Amino acid sequence: MTKAAASHRRILFASLVGTSVEFYDFYIYATAAALVFPDLFFPASEPWIRQLASYASFSVAFFARPLGGVLFGHFGDRLGRKSTLVASLMLMGISTVLIGFLPGYALLGWTAPLLLCLLRFGQGLGLGGEWGGASLLAVENAPPGWANRYGSFPPMGAPVGFIFANGFFLVLGAVMDEATFREWGWRLPFLASAVLVFLGLWVRLRITETPEYVAATEKEAPPAVPIGELFRTSALATFAGTVGTIACFALFYISTVFIIGHGTKALGYDRETFLGIELIAILFMAAGIVTAGISADKRSANSVLMLGCLFTIPVGMTMPLLLVPGSLLSVAAWLAFGLFVMGFVYGPLGGWLPSLFPARVRYTGVSVTFNLGGILGGGLTPLIAETLVKQGGLGLVGYYLAGAGMVSLVGLILVRNR
Repeated sequence: MTKAAASHRRILFASLVGTSVEFYDFYIYATAAALVFPDLFFPASEPWIRQLASYASFSVAFFARPLGGVLFGHFGDRLGRKSTLVASLMLMGISTVLIGFLPGYALLGWTAPLLLCLLRFGQGLGLGGEWGGASLLAVENAPPGWANRYGSFPPMGAPVGFIFANGFFLVLGAVMDEATFREWGWRLPFLASAVLVFLGLWVRLRITETPEYVAATEKEAPPAVPIGELFRTSALATFAGTVGTIACFALFYISTVFIIGHGTKALGYDRETFLGIELIAILFMAAGIVTAGISADKRSANSVLMLGCLFTIPVGMTMPLLLVPGSLLSVAAWLAFGLFVMGFVYGPLGGWLPSLFPARVRYTGVSVTFNLGGILGGGLTPLIAETLVKQGGLGLVGYYLAGAGMVSLVGLILVRNR
């Protein structure tokens, strides 16, 4: 193996392991919010109210993510990608581990959910600076013609993190009873995050700054206020990038966070069985990301993303037909279909979003657009989906998902010639 090849493998692993750790931290909260937190932190007379409150705490991170994008984007464009990525990973990891030590409402009263939301905010702040920096680390080191394949490595952290997170919960469910799991077992995945964070830090501290960033700073001094220059010079790209990510977030959080709670409570499936189906289905998402990344380099990231947005329509329309009680096969089919399409609206984002912005403000641009899209497409999606089910059933959730795909299609059309 040549020195250059070894360096590229280390860079790609660093972009993958960091987002895997970040998404692991994010997903264990999502799983706990669907299964444990309603009763532990949010007392209410009606179970569905507790569930809504838990999903609302989940959404807190999405409102923190744009702030994290601005904060870490500022330093990423001024000081470099490497040090900023290390800081974002540490913030996410510390917040996650502290959740594992947090007492519930029975001991602390209303202080418990307030602290939970504060730590959730810290998770979101850290993730806000993570994804954009990891994408730039991969794309700005990519050989000519490989930008989208390299850019698909950070998105691949989503299924990897999901497998570790849900796999952990699945193992816990197999080795301990329900009472033990709810009493203290759910804390173990949060505490184990410390090990994964140390692994991510060890890898990232060994990489160097991206050559494209170095060349840009040698040519011209970094902007004093990257967010100001971004809105002044790249307003259309910022708007299009934000809107273009909405379908990705809506599809993912409906097919993971919302569906776990709905499947185990409204549809009556066993928790471990449902998590096992999710683990299998998430492999289709990984396959979709790989297929989309290769296709995006052969065609264009924009065209592959547009195809994915169009396919969110049949994914949404088949929800009430396939997500039914007593039919694990049809549930598994919908999850596999939805998450494969998810690969097409998510995988090419790692190459597409950086292509919209000049190197001087690229970290800020990618982070701001990705995380604003997270608020619009994902932040309130589990809460909205739960409310729509109560009002009119899964059919309304399907229309909501299809609408998100059409909105993202508009953003992609706006910058289709870039």
